Amino acid sequence: MPITSNRHQFLAGAALLLLLAGTRGQHFATVHSLPSASWAVFFLAGVYLRPRWVLPVLLALLWALDFAPHLIAGASLRDVVESGQAFCLSPGYFFLLPAYAALWCAGRWYAQRHRQEWRSLWLLAAAALAGAAICELLSSGGFYLLSGHFAEPRFAEFAGRLTAYFPRSLQAMASYVAVAVVIHASLVLAGKAAEAHEAAAR
Repeated sequence: MPITSNRHQFLAGAALLLLLAGTRGQHFATVHSLPSASWAVFFLAGVYLRPRWVLPVLLALLWALDFAPHLIAGASLRDVVESGQAFCLSPGYFFLLPAYAALWCAGRWYAQRHRQEWRSLWLLAAAALAGAAICELLSSGGFYLLSGHFAEPRFAEFAGRLTAYFPRSLQAMASYVAVAVVIHASLVLAGKAAEAHEAAAR
């Protein structure tokens, strides 16, 4: 599944950046929008893109997409975090850094073990699930404990929130990763067919 040519690296990176920018802030699919691809983008970036600087670039883009609308409106970063202008932008927001890094690391882990065979899909699914679970615990845990929206945090309430929200986020991520797998498999098969055609023509 990893790709090596610079051209393909560039195309994959550009596609992931566009996907992140185009879906950030949309949490559920509607007629006019797609669910957020943030989790899938960080995981697939770990799988496909070799440079390590990709992670801080993606995190910076994430920050810009979340905060820029408020800063453009004239609010300071501190005002945005402290005033509750946006429900999700709180001190707990900074837990997104390790949360999304976990997805990227899970993708890198899989990329090192990938084999061009169908049974690698089980390993891909396991890596995606592990990365998503860690991401959910860190991001939701940070928000629950530090956002200030929950006066008396309790484990039972937090567990209930995980049960309610994690399956939806996981479903969105799985959908995007599945599309990536289909596209990747199609390109691999097309490449093999082209090679076979060239070999037969010699």
